[in-house]
Amino acid sequence: MKQAIANSFRYSLRLSLPILISFIPVGLAYGILMQSAGYGWMWCAACSLFVYAGSLQMLMVSFFPGGIPLVSVAVMALLLNARHIFYGIPFIEKWRDYGPWKYFLIYALPDEAFTLHCAVEPDPGRDEKRVYVFNAALVLSYWLVLTILGALGIMASIEWRLTLVVACILPVFLAAIMSRRRKMSAASRNE
Repeated sequence: MKQAIANSFRYSLRLSLPILISFIPVGLAYGILMQSAGYGWMWCAACSLFVYAGSLQMLMVSFFPGGIPLVSVAVMALLLNARHIFYGIPFIEKWRDYGPWKYFLIYALPDEAFTLHCAVEPDPGRDEKRVYVFNAALVLSYWLVLTILGALGIMASIEWRLTLVVACILPVFLAAIMSRRRKMSAASRNE
């Protein structure tokens, strides 16, 4: 059982690393945006934990001081995040027997976690439920930690930010292209 848990975590960690890399510039940028608007790291953490929708969080920075009516904010949130309703549909039957974990999995289902969940491949050496839980927990923790780091002012200069964005995005694109080519060449050899 312990080996299955360890295998599940390692698999989720390996599967989620591209998400971590892609979150670096965006998560830090959101933290910097919150800090520059005058909100401390605790507000940033609260928004990242309770709202947990990157695009809505970016908009909320301008909603706070603008005195936007709560009804307008609610309608904007619904329109912006309505797609998340459809993300859970493929997993309804699978997660039904996951006990209280199903509520966490429903909560922690942004675009990135949905992508990871769709990429999960069954393996007898892993516990599938734990893979889903680890995927969701890792994506949430990446986002939370990076937004807090941004709000704490980890990124000091614009040059450093631009260098980081290029340094993070380029390897992601290259890895995706190389992985795709390997899969395509393996598939063509098997045919």
